[in-house]
Amino acid sequence: MIVLPAGVKVHLALGHTDMRKGLDGLATLIQEHLKKDPFSGHLFIFRGKNASLLKILFWDGTGLCLFTKRIDRGNFFWPRLAEPGSSVTLSPAQLAMLLEGIDWRTPERFWRPLLAG
Repeated sequence: MIVLPAGVKVHLALGHTDMRKGLDGLATLIQEHLKKDPFSGHLFIFRGKNASLLKILFWDGTGLCLFTKRIDRGNFFWPRLAEPGSSVTLSPAQLAMLLEGIDWRTPERFWRPLLAG
């Protein structure tokens, strides 16, 4: 589980990204295509054509950090109708679901609280 400091946004880069890119290549994509600042302290998440691999880039105040996660079974859920060069902002709960391989777009509740009445 990742605990995000207050004020940190999670940006999901829509479309497919070349997963051979490293720190500098992804930072350039953030600046040129997403029109955002890679040194803002926010998280930027990328997925290639292989839906089982993610890369997360963020600035921790002293340098760029790059995390990679490959899911063993299944795929990471990604928006289908995507305009390349744009992004979607996720909540910390949606990020946690994404990293677990849960469809964060339409999570299902298995219980509902009782209504007071």
